Amino acid sequence: MKKVLRIVTSSVSFDLLIGQLRFLSENGFEIIGVSGEPEDKAKNTGEKEGIRTILIKHLVRPINPTKDIKALLELIRVIKEEKPFIVHANTPKGSFLGMLAAKFCRVPHRIYTVTGLRFETATGFFRWLLITMERITCACATKVIPEGDGVAATLQRERITSKPLKKILNGSINGIDIEYFSLTDSIKKEAIQIRQEIGGKFIFIFVGRIVRDKGIKELLEAFQHLQSEHPECKLLLVGRQEPDLDPISKETILIIKDNQAISEIGWQADVRPWLAASDALVFPSYREGFPNVVIQACAMSLPSVVTDINGCNEIIIEGENGYIVPTHNTQALYEAMRKLIENTSTTVKMAQEARPLILNRYEQKNIWEAILSEYQRLIT
Repeated sequence: MKKVLRIVTSSVSFDLLIGQLRFLSENGFEIIGVSGEPEDKAKNTGEKEGIRTILIKHLVRPINPTKDIKALLELIRVIKEEKPFIVHANTPKGSFLGMLAAKFCRVPHRIYTVTGLRFETATGFFRWLLITMERITCACATKVIPEGDGVAATLQRERITSKPLKKILNGSINGIDIEYFSLTDSIKKEAIQIRQEIGGKFIFIFVGRIVRDKGIKELLEAFQHLQSEHPECKLLLVGRQEPDLDPISKETILIIKDNQAISEIGWQADVRPWLAASDALVFPSYREGFPNVVIQACAMSLPSVVTDINGCNEIIIEGENGYIVPTHNTQALYEAMRKLIENTSTTVKMAQEARPLILNRYEQKNIWEAILSEYQRLIT
């Protein structure tokens, strides 16, 4: 049985691969999950997916030369001990160090799945550094898989790599479980309870990290403007803040705390009841690879307002299952949100179209089969 190391920076990112790891391990490959902390999350993933996991203590998301060198050495040690046939990495830091270590150890097949590109919102020296890291990661990989067309276009435009770039089917790192993300009776019951607690006639929801790069500032500004005209609207923020990595401003934090129409829910293991309780997703991120939450919202029959960035503009079709607005544009965001409240018939039609539009394009098992085929092709 061929051994595959799946590397991510933080074990939390294993959530993006749930189901896929078990599927691959049940179809001829020994899958080993390799990640940084939290350790309990890695162990939980191992138990859930039926795979071994290995913790790399010094593997962290921020650039930290001392920890990064230690993490690289840890990865080299692990690869030498495990002798994998494939090293497959995603997330920026895990991929950078993972591909370096795999190249050094002469692993025959090194796959880099490119998701979000951090340099897109960076400037100056930091942007140059991030681009250089991406170029090194791609150079060390034997195969580069962009998560979507937008990511592929960016890699080519910035001359990150000259390797062939082909996404998996229609894009997405793991697709979506269309049966899990559906309006079951139990989910509807939970949603009714949430709506009763939250109140309001129209509920917007944001799901993701509560950080600057997700466009939280513009979201709150647009919502406050809308709230002055439609005081019955509400906003749910589902996710956790990251004060050490990409903090929102103190002013933004105060708005969240002081505005009674805004509810900060925190991270949720199951977002389905919260999506089902809402009327529309608002996702004004500055950069993405291929955001799962937008696919999930569509599967739960929610229209979406997204920004014109990689992934979002591939999932959402303007005027059919949502609206696409420019990044950093509070006015455009406000106008799209206002249309969802005021144009009821259009909003209802978008909600009806949302699920059918993504079912065939991002069904999870099709993506798993395609990844399995990629692995099997390397054996023959």
